[in-house]
Parts: sequence; C-alpha cells; structure tokens
Amino acid sequence: MIGRSNVGKSTLLNALVGSKVAITTPKPQTTRRPVQGIVTEERGQIVFVDTPGVMQVARDALTKRLLQYVKESLRDVDVILYVVDPTRAIGNEEHQALKLIEHIVAPKFLVINKIDELVIPFLDTYRDLGSKFDAVFEVSALRGSNLKPLKDAIFDRLPEGEFFYPEHQFSNMPHEQWVAELIREKLFLRLRQEVPYAVHVEVETIEERPNDMTYIAATVYTNQDRYKNMIIGSGGHGIKEVGQSVRKELEGVTQRKIYLDLHVEFDPDWVRRMG
Repeated sequence: MIGRSNVGKSTLLNALVGSKVAITTPKPQTTRRPVQGIVTEERGQIVFVDTPGVMQVARDALTKRLLQYVKESLRDVDVILYVVDPTRAIGNEEHQALKLIEHIVAPKFLVINKIDELVIPFLDTYRDLGSKFDAVFEVSALRGSNLKPLKDAIFDRLPEGEFFYPEHQFSNMPHEQWVAELIREKLFLRLRQEVPYAVHVEVETIEERPNDMTYIAATVYTNQDRYKNMIIGSGGHGIKEVGQSVRKELEGVTQRKIYLDLHVEFDPDWVRRMG
C-alpha cells in the first residue's frame, strides 16, 4: 500500500484486516515503519504492507529514512495498492509517489479512498488516472464501504503458496513495537503541530504480574530539549493524560490491568536509532 501522506492507508489497512494493526491520526506521516497486516481466509492469505506516506521533499533525516522504507517495501510484492484522497488536488507529492511505482511490473490497483466525504472536488481528476492501473476501486476505509471487491481482486492476483503466518495472527509487529506505536499515536493526538515529529517511543519492559496486571516501562525520546517540558506538561499533566489514554485502550484489548511507567528523555539522535 503506497500513497502520499494522509490519504488513509493505515485506516484502510485496519479496515481490511478487521483489527487495529496500524495507528491513525489526522497528522501526515503518522506511519514511520512499514506495518504488515494479515488477512487469512479459506481461499488464502493476504499480507498487506502499509508504507509511510510519500512527502514532496526529503527535507530532513526522518523524511529521508521514511522514503527509504517505502522504496524497500516495494521490492518483491505481488500487488500494488495505490491509495489516493480525492478531496485534495493532485500535486508534486502525488507525482513523486506515482513515479515510485511506474516501473513496477506487478498488478497495480488505484484505490480512491474517502468516497464517503460530502464534498469530493477532485474525484474525476483521480478517475482519469485509471488508465495507468489494472483496476480502480472507490472505497471508504472509514466506513468500510466497497472493500470486498478490492479484497476479491487481490486474492485473484496472488500466486499459490503456503501461508506465511498462522491463521490467528493479524500482524507481524512485535508486541513491544505495537505498544510503542500506540503511545506515539496518543502523543500525536495530544501535542501541538510541530512536536509529534520530534518524538520517538521505545518500550523497554512488558512484564506479566500477579492479579491480571501487566507492567510496561516505556520512554518517549525527543530530539529537542525545549519539547521535553511541553510533552510532560504542567505538573506532569500532559504525559499523565497520554498514559491514561494508552492504558484505557490496552486494558480494553488485553482484558488485564495495565501499569504504564512512562518517562520522557532528550536524545538528539533518535532518528539514527530507528534502524
């Protein structure tokens, strides 16, 4: 799954899988690493790869790293889902994203997302791109509309082979990474416009304890010291609010009590640690 930032790829992935495997926020470049979501049915198994959104210019170390992830994810795939947002005009970012897939010989599907919007000013413009693709699908990832024809077409194009993952598995993401992503999602939703892109989350410990308690220790890293106090908030209110939101969601998923030990540290080189 490829497309420019904020077209709804992660929402589409979650809708296709039927479970939350990728975090979603209204901010662009929420996805940083390729995320695999797995759909297993009697007829076969699909392994979706949600890639970071393509930005117009690789203006910093993080954006360059994300573009590298996108290019690496396009190797050896069986089907390309090119996802677009018809509420936004085609621009340089769109042309850059299209250029990344133009030489790939695998089947390419144009997925026009957000058809549930009341105003879709550029729908016909994106429909005109259809001649560049093997098929066109108009969907609403948010509403789950028209996803079955898309899924059917993907199954039709996949080669025969053994399952890559067990039938019950929805993602290949390690649990520590998923929890770290969930914390980062809540940070994105709470923080000001510029701050989320300066943070990185690492989970150091997940430990099962008596009385259905799970202890989690995690650190939020920021590459600018001035953001540390903004993340923590007055009297620790900010990071406490993030922790409460994370705990509520984790307890709903795991049906266990969660103790989240959350700290904030300054590290100007966290981008390098992404691997």
